[in-house]
Amino acid sequence: MLDLMPSLREWQPAVTGQRCAVATVVGAGGSVPRPLGTSMLVSEAGEVLGSLSGGCVEGAVVEAALQAMHDGGTRREFFGYSAEDAFAVGLTCGGELEIHIEPLGSAPQGLRLEKLRTLAGPGPASALALIRRVDANGGGAVVIPDPASFRVDSSAELAALMGLASIGAPPARQLLRAAAAQLEPLLRDGRTGLVRLAPPEGCVSGATVPQNHATNSATGPEPSPEPISLLVESRLPPARLLIFGANDFGAALLPAAQLLGYYVTLCDARPAFASQSRFAGAEQVVTAWPHRYLAGEAAAGRIDARTVACVLTHDPKFDIPLLQTALGLDLAYVGAMGSRRSHRQRVDSLLAAGVTAEDLSRLHSPIGLDLGAVTPAEVAVSITAELVASRSRTAGASVQASSLKDGAGPIHTGPIHTVTTQNFSTPQHQETPWT
Repeated sequence: MLDLMPSLREWQPAVTGQRCAVATVVGAGGSVPRPLGTSMLVSEAGEVLGSLSGGCVEGAVVEAALQAMHDGGTRREFFGYSAEDAFAVGLTCGGELEIHIEPLGSAPQGLRLEKLRTLAGPGPASALALIRRVDANGGGAVVIPDPASFRVDSSAELAALMGLASIGAPPARQLLRAAAAQLEPLLRDGRTGLVRLAPPEGCVSGATVPQNHATNSATGPEPSPEPISLLVESRLPPARLLIFGANDFGAALLPAAQLLGYYVTLCDARPAFASQSRFAGAEQVVTAWPHRYLAGEAAAGRIDARTVACVLTHDPKFDIPLLQTALGLDLAYVGAMGSRRSHRQRVDSLLAAGVTAEDLSRLHSPIGLDLGAVTPAEVAVSITAELVASRSRTAGASVQASSLKDGAGPIHTGPIHTVTTQNFSTPQHQETPWT
């Protein structure tokens, strides 16, 4: 849903105040085009913003959304691949999707277009999170402007979303503590995930029966209540990508990195190079010695574990002190341009400067994947390809930079994580964005 918000200012159904419904992927299995949390808006006139599957199931989802607006309630739709019925609506890739559909404003705490348009900006420049209830027994959402500092156990708004009468009652406190253990890491890390919690009266899986739960001697215990399902979408400010070197390769990498969502800074010690108009598209252009700039940014707390440093200066007087500084920080990626001969000389210089072999193992040099790249534009593709592969490995996926046509098995193997649940046995998948 957060990905759609920048478009709401210009989307005509939102501008004109039409009724709308939001359809969201809340369950995914196998090979699917889009991850958990992907949303699509449908207006009462059938206009669409966003996509759930790249075209496989959108028509059926639109029809279900129109029906949900007519009925005024939420609904679930399931889509998979049917080998028996070639004309059935489903995913030709063989995956399975579970879609939650909710008319906007239908629940007491429901999302409203006017509120979303107020929060929508020109791009994902600020932190924001949504916690939405997506089980069959509830709806609505809580908007969180500052995910990093949000406290679950003290939020009366979240307690109301979960159907708790008071956050002071012992069962409510117990459930909020369980929710906090799962929700707060997602919020603070800028991740998307589905959390399922047992209602406070008892367990929702296995053989445990809730307290005071009625039984029938003929049929056994009645079905346990459905767990509370909360979909978390958290967005942090964009990760930073620092380009060191105002040259042709830096000019090509700048827009390519922005396509991946990075906040790009270009740094060069030479004013005549850094001031060229071709670098004006960067969010920030800095004229300073690279290693001093990086050390200053780290000291000011403006560098974090998602930051990427691409050293394209190809000049030892800049490269060595900069790489020594960069490899001493907790950065997501450090890469340096140069030939293999330059790389060997660079390694010797860094070892002589006191950089450890362990830190040197984090250096991507020569920078980029081996795509046969020659031109600056091709090298930019090579670098961004390695960034994507590196962040997928960081998220736990097994990644090999080879052609898909030469492989076998599922295309989408990660990043997949399991969200632990309170008294619930089914794991859910979540996307972990690196940017």
